[in-house]
Amino acid sequence: MGMFDFLSRWRASSSDRSPWGDFWFEPVSARSSSGMRVSADAALRLSAVYAAVRILSETMASLPFVLYRQRADGGKERVTEHWLYDLFAKRPNRFQNPFEWREMLQGHLALRGNAYNRIVSNARGEIIELMPIHPDRIRMELLPNGDYRYRVTDRLGNETIVPRGEIWHLRGLSSDGLLGMSPIELARESIGMALAAQDYGARFFANDAKPTGGWIEFPGSFKDNDAKRVFRESYQQAQSGANRGKVLVLENGMKFHEVGVTNKDAQFLELRKFQITDIARLFRVPPHMIGDLDRATFSNIEQQSLEFVMHTMTPWAERWEASIEADLLLDDDKLEVEFDFANLMRGDAASRAGYYQSGIQNGWLTRNEARIAENLDPIDGLDEPLRPLNMVENSDVEEAEGEAKPTKQPTAPRSPADSEQKDAEDET
Repeated sequence: MGMFDFLSRWRASSSDRSPWGDFWFEPVSARSSSGMRVSADAALRLSAVYAAVRILSETMASLPFVLYRQRADGGKERVTEHWLYDLFAKRPNRFQNPFEWREMLQGHLALRGNAYNRIVSNARGEIIELMPIHPDRIRMELLPNGDYRYRVTDRLGNETIVPRGEIWHLRGLSSDGLLGMSPIELARESIGMALAAQDYGARFFANDAKPTGGWIEFPGSFKDNDAKRVFRESYQQAQSGANRGKVLVLENGMKFHEVGVTNKDAQFLELRKFQITDIARLFRVPPHMIGDLDRATFSNIEQQSLEFVMHTMTPWAERWEASIEADLLLDDDKLEVEFDFANLMRGDAASRAGYYQSGIQNGWLTRNEARIAENLDPIDGLDEPLRPLNMVENSDVEEAEGEAKPTKQPTAPRSPADSEQKDAEDET
């Protein structure tokens, strides 16, 4: 049986709403054209989806959180004695550490397009906890005045109405500005095709990598349809279950003809590879980062890793930073949030050494700043930037050119008599 034949039969069986069908035993989710029900949890059955979500979540969770205040000279003054820094860098809530918490929220964003937290404040108005809420347990309700609120369902099924000021809502790409769109729902057909192909492969290899189809040649004829049905059922019973793999004995000149692997089956691996690339495209993750090394080379892997930082993680970090500053900080605080990408851009030792050398020699990086970047203690006397001797500022050049040096006055031409007298004086 070819793969596409399998898909058609699977779709027919999964649509059976009889007491013996699979319809009533499947989770509530959107059904794709391939017959598979696609949800965020079902998509994680694909190793490519799990790997993509994991690389996004772990990378976002590993970025150092920086809270700073702009100085008058344009510099940044880091702030560590603040409740927001304690939440994101030390303890967001009583149950999770910052890495687990941010990893989970980024996973919700990548799979469902939304992440929610219940804001818990103290009497002074400071946020002391951010309690995560699973996106499947919360829904937004629009009010007649144009505002909105949230309805949260707990594990016991009790529903609570929460005003929007008590929920920190992180949104992914949105079409209405209220709810983020789920990437899994948008790519339902592609994910469903990959799930169907995966299930087909599992069934194929469960049958010892042999097609399940075949036919028996019988030179005679059966008495009636009941006799044919009895023979078919007895044959299937003799070759399935505990009897699988036993020697087949046919009578009355019968011959068994096994169906060979068709071109459709031969294209199965090509389809599986394409689905990995398609999933990597969905999450904007380089294929080599989720284990697809077919087109990876030593030269393009480094470039793709840089593009992952610039075009994948930077937009995610900007989304987090903008939401934190808009929803959790007051305008009077005059604080800014940043996730530090320095660790992701460090590269190898030779690249870092060249970077530090260039900065120190050109005067825009001090030697102690380079030591601190390498987790080394600063040394006295290395805080002053160096100045190249063969390079000066434009103002210094103009000052040097403006200082006129004394020049010799032109002398009048001498006569021949004066020249002869001068020569005589030189001889004496």
